[in-house]
Amino acid sequence: MSEASAAPTVRIVRTRKGGDSKNPTTEYSSLLHTVRNLGLLQRRTGFYWGMFAALVLITAGLGVGFVLLGDSWYQLIIAGVLGLILTQFAFLAHEASHRQVFESGPANDRAGRILANLFVGISYAWWMTKHSRHHANPNVVGKDPDIDPDFIVFREEDAAKVNWITSFMTRKQGYLFFPLLTLEGINLHIQGFKTVFGKGKVDKRWLEITMLTSRIVLYFAVIFYFLPLGMAFAFIGVQMAVFGVYMGASFAPNHKGMPQLPHESKVDFLRRQVLTSRNIRGGTVMDTFMGGLNYQVEHHLFPNMARPHLKKAQEITKEYCESNKILYTETGLFESYGIVIAYLNKVGLAARDPFDCPMVQRFHHR
Repeated sequence: MSEASAAPTVRIVRTRKGGDSKNPTTEYSSLLHTVRNLGLLQRRTGFYWGMFAALVLITAGLGVGFVLLGDSWYQLIIAGVLGLILTQFAFLAHEASHRQVFESGPANDRAGRILANLFVGISYAWWMTKHSRHHANPNVVGKDPDIDPDFIVFREEDAAKVNWITSFMTRKQGYLFFPLLTLEGINLHIQGFKTVFGKGKVDKRWLEITMLTSRIVLYFAVIFYFLPLGMAFAFIGVQMAVFGVYMGASFAPNHKGMPQLPHESKVDFLRRQVLTSRNIRGGTVMDTFMGGLNYQVEHHLFPNMARPHLKKAQEITKEYCESNKILYTETGLFESYGIVIAYLNKVGLAARDPFDCPMVQRFHHR
């Protein structure tokens, strides 16, 4: 179903009274029962070992190319490809955090922590805390950290509160969104270090500190040892920019511009996950490019489902939602980007006009 008619600012509140003929808990249970009976919740550990092996081989090849190229600006190609590969490792860490890889929870945590901290360079503990809150309450105001105001704001109420100095950026934030993603890689690394060195509770804090610091020291040591100073900084900049844009381009289409729910809304699990999520059409190439995140509806309904099963689950879920008259949203990739940009610009219009002098406005309304 196309999203052309979707209204991102719609506030959905659905309650069930005792006299309702349909039980929302039974609705989801019925779908879950069907999926489980088809074996779609079984692990596909072999698939993930194959993905990991392929990524390690590509990374090794990049390492060989890096050494052979030496003092050459062609190193920036290596940096760009490395940014793509690190994002693919991040997808594997994400799937391990959802218990999609191994049967054992501790085994998934070990894999996720190694992949996130040592390979990608972001804190697994930070990711788990933030992402778990998002999955429990996607697009729920005050509960989903992914729509909390930051440099980008996702609600008109928050846009209206920005100061007049930064309001120009906010009013154009849709157009600035993807350029700003070039800095997201740096932000993700900073958030990781802020978490592990912060005062909050961190699971296996010292292990994460050791992993993150070892990884970044080794990374910088290799880059600055083999490359001249300027080229080394350029290499790091390109790698971080590609990583940030790729991560943002994979996660942004999933919920941005979809309906947001009030803090105290009473919406059953099935509808809360489906109505706030957006799928991206495409075949095997899209599945690989987005690490399975293109099946966002199914990922939210069955968060521990292995990536290879999501396509079949989508066919079942889509038909089930249509039969139960639940809006199921699916768009093309570039269409979703257009929706996100338009939505952010619309939200940004609530920000104060930067050319309206606050002093003049103060006396103008007297």
